[in-house]
Amino acid sequence: MKTIKALPLAASLLSLGLVAQGATAQDVTLNLGYAAAEGSTYGVLADKFEELAEEYSGGSIDVKVRCCGQLMGEDEAFKAMQLGTVDMFVITGNNISPHFPLMDAFVLPYIFEDKDHAYTVLEGEVGQDFAAQLYEATNVHLLTYGFVGDRDFYNGRNPITSIEDMQGLKVRVPKNQVMIDTFTEFGAAPIPLPWADTPTALQTGTVEGGDNGTSFIKSQKFYEFMPYFTVLEHFTYFSPLFASDRAMKKLNDEQRDAVMRAAREAGVYQKEEMTKQVDQTRDFLTGEGGMETAEFERGPFIEAGQRVQDAYAADKSDAFKALVEDIRAAAE
Repeated sequence: MKTIKALPLAASLLSLGLVAQGATAQDVTLNLGYAAAEGSTYGVLADKFEELAEEYSGGSIDVKVRCCGQLMGEDEAFKAMQLGTVDMFVITGNNISPHFPLMDAFVLPYIFEDKDHAYTVLEGEVGQDFAAQLYEATNVHLLTYGFVGDRDFYNGRNPITSIEDMQGLKVRVPKNQVMIDTFTEFGAAPIPLPWADTPTALQTGTVEGGDNGTSFIKSQKFYEFMPYFTVLEHFTYFSPLFASDRAMKKLNDEQRDAVMRAAREAGVYQKEEMTKQVDQTRDFLTGEGGMETAEFERGPFIEAGQRVQDAYAADKSDAFKALVEDIRAAAE
């Protein structure tokens, strides 16, 4: 509960025993940002959280959703939450790595065998321990992991039928070293670019291809100028809902419970909703969207991904190695 500015009144109330920390719900506004387009997987999570947080708090929490980078981009958002200048943000996991390098364990290519493996890790003890470590190191709360998807690949140069077709291809990647190293191992020429610069770079030919979650390729309308589509499934992604410590400390106990419950249930909703949409979206992209796809040899890509996994596991901290071991063990 916030300190009451009128000191004489506060003193008299305290003397009567009428003020207790967290006993009275005060109206709180939470600004929740994301950098993607409306209708994207980010929007599914953010909009459902807004609905549930307001319902479960009895209207004492007002969530203001700001899409499309209105607040800022993903690269700046995590730092802003550490500073307390942004309340909440949905951020793709790979963009957390510069602030919390342990996240790179989840970014490693082909680290999850399938979706069941991924959800077992994130929704179980491994995911809970990771969120606790992230908070301890950064003071940022990870409220839900939500939907786990795959990054599909697209390009404007040639169909991908083998790993050799990647040779020298200028591929946009986020500013994430694992992703840079993975595309280098694939034989491509990765070019790190912020998300905000990506659509223009693709249209002007500064880069020839890239990868995103399936829904993003549709919501950003990349099919209008990227003719080739590949279900490479090389990177698994998730885009957690984060909150600053400052925002969470605005809340009393009941409001905090409402936020945590809303985040959990919004994550489940996003998972169910987006899982249904993936196949439909891929069908759209290669049908009405006009993108060409082809069968390809997956084995050499997986082998290249495992080389990246092994190189990182050998070169990182004990905590990183332990996390990779825990992720692999969960598949057994």
